Amino acid sequence: MDWLRTLRGVPLAAVLALGLVASGPGDALAGPREQAKRMHDRLVGVPPTTAVLDSMQASIEADDPVAAAHTAMANPIFYISSLKNFATPWTNVPQTVFGDLNDYTATVIGMIRDDVPFDEVLHGDILYVGAGGGYSNTDNTHYAQLEQSRADLSDPNVLVRRVQSAVTGLPAAATAGVLTTRAAGEAFFSAGTNRRMWRFTAMNYLCRDMEQLNDITRPADRIRQDIGRSPGGDSRIFHNTCVGCHSGMDPLSGAYAYYEWDQATARVTYTPGNVTGKHLINANAFPGGYVTVDDSWVNLWRAGPNSSLGWRGPAGSGNGMKSLGVEVSASRAFSVCQVEKVFRRVCLRAPESVADRAAVESIADDFEAGNRSMKLVFAETAAFCMGN
Repeated sequence: MDWLRTLRGVPLAAVLALGLVASGPGDALAGPREQAKRMHDRLVGVPPTTAVLDSMQASIEADDPVAAAHTAMANPIFYISSLKNFATPWTNVPQTVFGDLNDYTATVIGMIRDDVPFDEVLHGDILYVGAGGGYSNTDNTHYAQLEQSRADLSDPNVLVRRVQSAVTGLPAAATAGVLTTRAAGEAFFSAGTNRRMWRFTAMNYLCRDMEQLNDITRPADRIRQDIGRSPGGDSRIFHNTCVGCHSGMDPLSGAYAYYEWDQATARVTYTPGNVTGKHLINANAFPGGYVTVDDSWVNLWRAGPNSSLGWRGPAGSGNGMKSLGVEVSASRAFSVCQVEKVFRRVCLRAPESVADRAAVESIADDFEAGNRSMKLVFAETAAFCMGN
């Protein structure tokens, strides 16, 4: 939190006068109480009580806006509404905020509430359910009822942590945090070729869609048979366009080879040792292409332009979704992405200025040093943006 440390010992009035926390008309006139209210409104979405506002104001006046943010986040509405709306777009293809509470969003909410290291969101054997039971692998009724009852998700006795494999029946080694929840399976394993799961993992946790990952310099030997090598009779299209995404995506999406969304039973299925049919479709498009024989994956983007994502996983290759989740969540891009998402949510803008980008990098450093606490990310981001 270097940006905040530089302000220690500087009177708030001097900070405001220097414009260090002000960026628009009227911001320089915002005092601690106005800043506290703005912080609470943005984090929680409802006005604070007088007692809470007094406490937050006192923290800001004591040069501790991070403590003020934690006070705001104690409001149950932060979990029931703000975090639910924060995570819901990650759970569906249209990326809409309009969706019921489900096992994916509930798990994100619980992990943030309990300060579970957030890298586990992509590889942990973890699931959050309502204390009364009723979880189903084949419908979302349990979570819809939790939401309809306005259950207090900030209460660990209401939304409780469970071992995912014990609840869903998946083998522990096949669990991959929120990616093996029922909601994720319905959204990203249904139909298609399972490449969709990788695309939305990259979008939601690396903050990059395939256009930003495009790299035509990687070898094409792991591109599957269903991708023609001469689209429209022109091989240049394949080498200059198709390779850019598929040369990196196809080797990674092998991790999903045993997973399927069963439309008939409305549940995720896992068939270890048996590659799902969708990984082998349209083999005649290019019979000489790669044939998926197991759930192995390799990250060819550790070299080339995408090495800038800061891959730091232990291997760069492996088998199954869990090890791929470790690879993604260990990257620097994962850490920065979580901060960028919170920044947009709390600051109501993308980080664009030099100061914004420096703050994002510093908060990402603190995220990594602070046991990957998303609460810390919310608090430090709110402190940075409290004046604008």
